[in-house]
Amino acid sequence: MSTKPPLLKVEGLRTSFFTDDGEVPAVDNVNFHVNEGEILGIVGESGCGKSVTSLSIMGLVPSPPGKVVGGKILFGEEDITTASEKRMREIRGNEIAMIFQEPMTSLNPVFTIGNQLTEAIRIHRKCNKTEANERAIEIMKLVGLPRAEELLKDYPHQLSGGMRQRVMIAMAMVCDPKVLIADEPTTALDVTIQAQILKLMKKLNKELNTAVLLITHDLGVVAETCERLVVMYSGKVVEEGKVEDIFNNPQHPYTKGLISSVPDMRYKQQRLYSIPGNVPKPGSIREGCRFAARCEHAFDRCLVETPELYQTAEGHCTRCFLYDSKEEIAYDRNIAKG
Repeated sequence: MSTKPPLLKVEGLRTSFFTDDGEVPAVDNVNFHVNEGEILGIVGESGCGKSVTSLSIMGLVPSPPGKVVGGKILFGEEDITTASEKRMREIRGNEIAMIFQEPMTSLNPVFTIGNQLTEAIRIHRKCNKTEANERAIEIMKLVGLPRAEELLKDYPHQLSGGMRQRVMIAMAMVCDPKVLIADEPTTALDVTIQAQILKLMKKLNKELNTAVLLITHDLGVVAETCERLVVMYSGKVVEEGKVEDIFNNPQHPYTKGLISSVPDMRYKQQRLYSIPGNVPKPGSIREGCRFAARCEHAFDRCLVETPELYQTAEGHCTRCFLYDSKEEIAYDRNIAKG
């Protein structure tokens, strides 16, 4: 574990959307940190708040209707939730960069790849067009794109899905950012290209010491790539720890359900496991544990109180009353009676 202070630290982050029906909390009191040179995974079902968390860090939550309503996002010692738009433009792409989920909608169809790649270089680094082109070719070769010089003249529709995703990574890495946020970087790619993209991200992380925040719903991607893992459910962090600890000893019932839902090729199964029920609509649960309605271990307290994150081992914590020392004793007694 690094002894240096975290490169990026999220403290009590709350992001809401204001609608005709009132305030809808999408991210509710989220805490985590990313160390220099580390790959941190954030995992959870669609709608759990993963992408809104990343957009909050980048200062890209659409306003209106969205707004960061509380907490801090510390980049080094600077709280960027209070930064001006001018300062955020300096940070975005230069110090904190993001790979968006769908490259075809993130790349502008009317500009060439070269035009879009060199724009970031010329904004953040005072250099001429020739120098910007040279840097663009260099980073395209680094991410494994063939015919880099020729690709600069191509338009996004002329590239395959895997090549477009590599262009997105090149665009994110072109100014050597300290933090790279990757929001579902392998969605809609076939498994061979997925493996290449993940290998590339690990290579860039190792060679350039870039901290990576990897947002995904794919536990296979997490196991292959990440060192630590944050599990989110309905806008809250429900478990956090080292990847190997969470995979070997998942503690929150939701995490256990996610891991049980992954098919195991070693065994023949008649039916795949699925977590019962559905993800609650954001803002619909005002009190109690948000997973209680889907949890087989839920008891009375879960319906009226919100559990805190209990530390269960060094670097491992979970948001579940079963790990409150008082409830653990009571639960063990009930099991013994049963």
